[in-house]
Amino acid sequence: MKVTKEDLQNVAVLSRLAIPADQEDKYIDQMDKILTYMDNLSELDTENVKPTTYALPMQNVFRKDEVKASLDREAALANAPLKEDGYFKVPKVLED
Repeated sequence: MKVTKEDLQNVAVLSRLAIPADQEDKYIDQMDKILTYMDNLSELDTENVKPTTYALPMQNVFRKDEVKASLDREAALANAPLKEDGYFKVPKVLED
């Protein structure tokens, strides 16, 4: 794979980077080496690999859903800058 100057300029625009003219050849060479290395992945046999397979075992990290006492409504609204009828009141942001 050969990265061109146009490829480098396109990536620079998309990533909002300014590439100095005297550094372009260096970055083109580095990008080419990276993409050539990544191209090696196409040689791997992934026929029997599930798309959601992870390198490490995964487990559910969610806690059990347990009913617990919650914050009292008045305590929750105690420091609210605006409240009305037991609810937080916020400025209107959408038009009718």
